[in-house]
Amino acid sequence: MSSERKVIEESMRRVLLKDFLVAESARAGFGGLDIVRTPMGTRVTLVCERPGILIGHRGELIKRLTEDIQARFRLDNPQIEVQEERQPSLNAQLMSEKLASTLERGWHFRRAGHSTVRRIMEAGARGCQVILSGKLTGERHRTERFKAGTIKYCGEAVRLWMDKGFYQARLKPGVIGVNVWIMRPTAKLPDEIEVKGIAERPATSPPEGPVVTGPPAPPGEDATEAA
Repeated sequence: MSSERKVIEESMRRVLLKDFLVAESARAGFGGLDIVRTPMGTRVTLVCERPGILIGHRGELIKRLTEDIQARFRLDNPQIEVQEERQPSLNAQLMSEKLASTLERGWHFRRAGHSTVRRIMEAGARGCQVILSGKLTGERHRTERFKAGTIKYCGEAVRLWMDKGFYQARLKPGVIGVNVWIMRPTAKLPDEIEVKGIAERPATSPPEGPVVTGPPAPPGEDATEAA
């Protein structure tokens, strides 16, 4: 088997695995996935809002999920680790799922979009953007954007500080794509410069002796007498 074909099959397996885990952890609030190959096998890290629902009593559900993954996707000794998302309002994947659920419950897309943006910014994000694509109001496809704060679209700042999430809202007119972009509160932009090491100048002291005010004294007279 060629190396190119192995890369394609591995990518397809990761995509199918992510779709499977998203469906299985929907009730627990899927917030992200990380797959890493180790000498001991394959470590799968799941980020959830409510990890107890996914783990189950005495770990029964997580054991069953591990067996299903090994049988379906032929992973080498899979090990699933579940982490709790302590700031769900700053997780783009979680917020995209919540927004999709809000749309499926019948909220108007403008109200739902503005509410999501406001919630993310109140949580401390430096910026966020919500993109809704699909049949929002009629038979024609359209795209609506809701934005607040600072958002970067290219460069190293996107890789370091931007968090992106995607989910689908299934409505009667059709499927609506929900994209959520969040700039983390700890983001440091390239144009933000902090100068360090400059000593403060001491305040100038007032001149000693009496200060003479008023019009200048005429020639030949003492300034004190003229004053």
